[in-house]
Amino acid sequence: MGDNAAVQHANGVLRTINGGILGKAGSDDAIRVSWQRCLNDFCLDPARLHAPSVIDSNNLKDLQERHDELVEIARAEIDTLYDQISGSGYALLLTDAKGIILTDKVDPTLNKMFRSAGLLVGAEWSEKSEGTNGIGTCIAEGRSITVHRNDHFRARHIGLSCSGAPIRDMNGEMIAVLDASSVGSHDTRASQMHTMALVNTSARMIEKCLFLRRCQPYRVLRFHSRPEFVNLLHDAALALSEDGHIVAADDMAVSLLSAPSRASLIGRPVSELFDIGDLELAQLINTRQALMPVRDQRYGRRFFVTLAPPQLLGRIDSHSDRARRPQPERVQIAPAPSAHALSLVDLAGQDPQMLQNIRAASRLADSRVPILIQGPTGSGKEVFAKAVHLASSRAAQPFVAVNCGAIPETLIESELFGYKSGAFTGARKEGMRGRIQQSSGGTLFLDEIGDMPLNLQTRLLRVLEEQEVVPLGCEQAVKVELCVISASHRALSEMIAKGTFREDLYYRLNGMTPDLPALKDRVDAESLIRRFIALEARAGVAISIEADAFECLLGYDWPGNIRELRNVIRAALAICEDGVVRIADLPRNFQRLPAKALPSAQTTALPAPIAPMLQAVAGVNLLEAAEKAAILRAVETHQWNMTMTARDLGMSRNTLYRKLKRHAIPLGEARRDDLSRM
Repeated sequence: MGDNAAVQHANGVLRTINGGILGKAGSDDAIRVSWQRCLNDFCLDPARLHAPSVIDSNNLKDLQERHDELVEIARAEIDTLYDQISGSGYALLLTDAKGIILTDKVDPTLNKMFRSAGLLVGAEWSEKSEGTNGIGTCIAEGRSITVHRNDHFRARHIGLSCSGAPIRDMNGEMIAVLDASSVGSHDTRASQMHTMALVNTSARMIEKCLFLRRCQPYRVLRFHSRPEFVNLLHDAALALSEDGHIVAADDMAVSLLSAPSRASLIGRPVSELFDIGDLELAQLINTRQALMPVRDQRYGRRFFVTLAPPQLLGRIDSHSDRARRPQPERVQIAPAPSAHALSLVDLAGQDPQMLQNIRAASRLADSRVPILIQGPTGSGKEVFAKAVHLASSRAAQPFVAVNCGAIPETLIESELFGYKSGAFTGARKEGMRGRIQQSSGGTLFLDEIGDMPLNLQTRLLRVLEEQEVVPLGCEQAVKVELCVISASHRALSEMIAKGTFREDLYYRLNGMTPDLPALKDRVDAESLIRRFIALEARAGVAISIEADAFECLLGYDWPGNIRELRNVIRAALAICEDGVVRIADLPRNFQRLPAKALPSAQTTALPAPIAPMLQAVAGVNLLEAAEKAAILRAVETHQWNMTMTARDLGMSRNTLYRKLKRHAIPLGEARRDDLSRM
């Protein structure tokens, strides 16, 4: 490309951004918007030549390891796609969500040409780095896009033609881009439609395989209106929790059910979508691949469904007797990809109560209905409130949190309502806008609202009713636009009865009242522990935790709830060696958990099939045998879900694991052979 062509392209880009008309080569309005971002947000020069930005080999290796599951799945599909377009001069590229190329598939004879264009593994192709291009603009727009020759912002890229399609995870977040790029091609824009269609299809295939892989711990319901499509990669899929609530949905499920988004499906019982109940779900599990006709509850349309059971091979309870192994079993946990704030989808988990909370909160996020969050100290009330804020149209506006119990009573009035200059001794000369004013247009979060003094409760009620605040020392009211979320660990209804909390304020705040469960009461405690370990392991290194240490975390009662969990995990990761968390890295009280007595382990309470087992155990203490039989009955009833079994038996998970070991009750795959011989 000559200097003259570069100058002409750069001038054309600048004319377009400054109000010119985009020519046929850039008929998509997204190209013009992308050019504006490149010039105004990233201060890029379209004529400037520069070397590609490539990360070093160590960082590249770490990045590839973090995405090893994605890369493994994608490579198989990339090979298939390459066979379809081989000989047409295209390179296939897979990038992460930041535009860094993780792997590629290139004709060896064209490898040098693609490398000189900057299309090599480890190179960053975000808009900020390379301007408008198929990868970076796909990420910025969140959708598939073709950037053909002169559509590129940088003059050095006008010989490229790129088609990029997003790949999303089970929560609907973009995690990668699949791109097909050619260098020096003189094909028309219309000719790129076929390539774009192939790339889109392959991206959806990768997305579906990744969805099914990551949903292995759940029951997966697959459906389509045409029976021959069920259990193929073009069908729709829903991941279900143990009680039949939706944990995850793929894009095809959203499309076939005419749902507004994946988030609108999360947390809903599957019986709300289809005329199907627990009996039918159990029948589907037993028949595995058998098709069942159902109708959707909203439109009465007919679908055909199958239900696959959870794949338990990767669960913590799949280990057998450790004494037979030379090395302690470890749970491998990959680090979280980024330190973003938790969304409502992130918080959903598998706990039925949390799923119900998330579903209701997502529906109210954009309304002015006040939310009063109840829950024990440390259960994540502020995190929940922040997630509701992020799910609303106010996400770009301030989220202002006030802990009413942490601010001295003498200061809380000025903190909330603000004051003008000279309002009182020690006040700032310039005055101060209170937290209420600061939150106007966004979300005001009032934590521990039960600790607010009565006289201020009266003022707050007036502010909420009038949507205006009068700062201290002022006579003029200031209009505000308030959306309030409040929280308390105290029973406000009891405080009302005692006269320490205003009843009228209570009814003004509790439009919706989600009750966050204590950590020890959540059925998804195991996945929560894994998630927080991943969130704290942000150095890019995968973390291992020995199974004994993991059981200690599962067995602890967590009086400090999620806040305590995060602190314990943070400390353990800081002091552990070689990226492996061991029991010695946990606080001492975790290493000496007291055992809880089994509430009722009597032979008279046992079902008939178990009683002969007790009589057949010669020389064994009957109480011990009864306890073992009671535990066996409970774990079988709850299908080896250790959290629910421990709750049913009235003991901690750690105590349950200890009793399983003492009674030589095998876990995981080993239990099938051993129990069959009992």
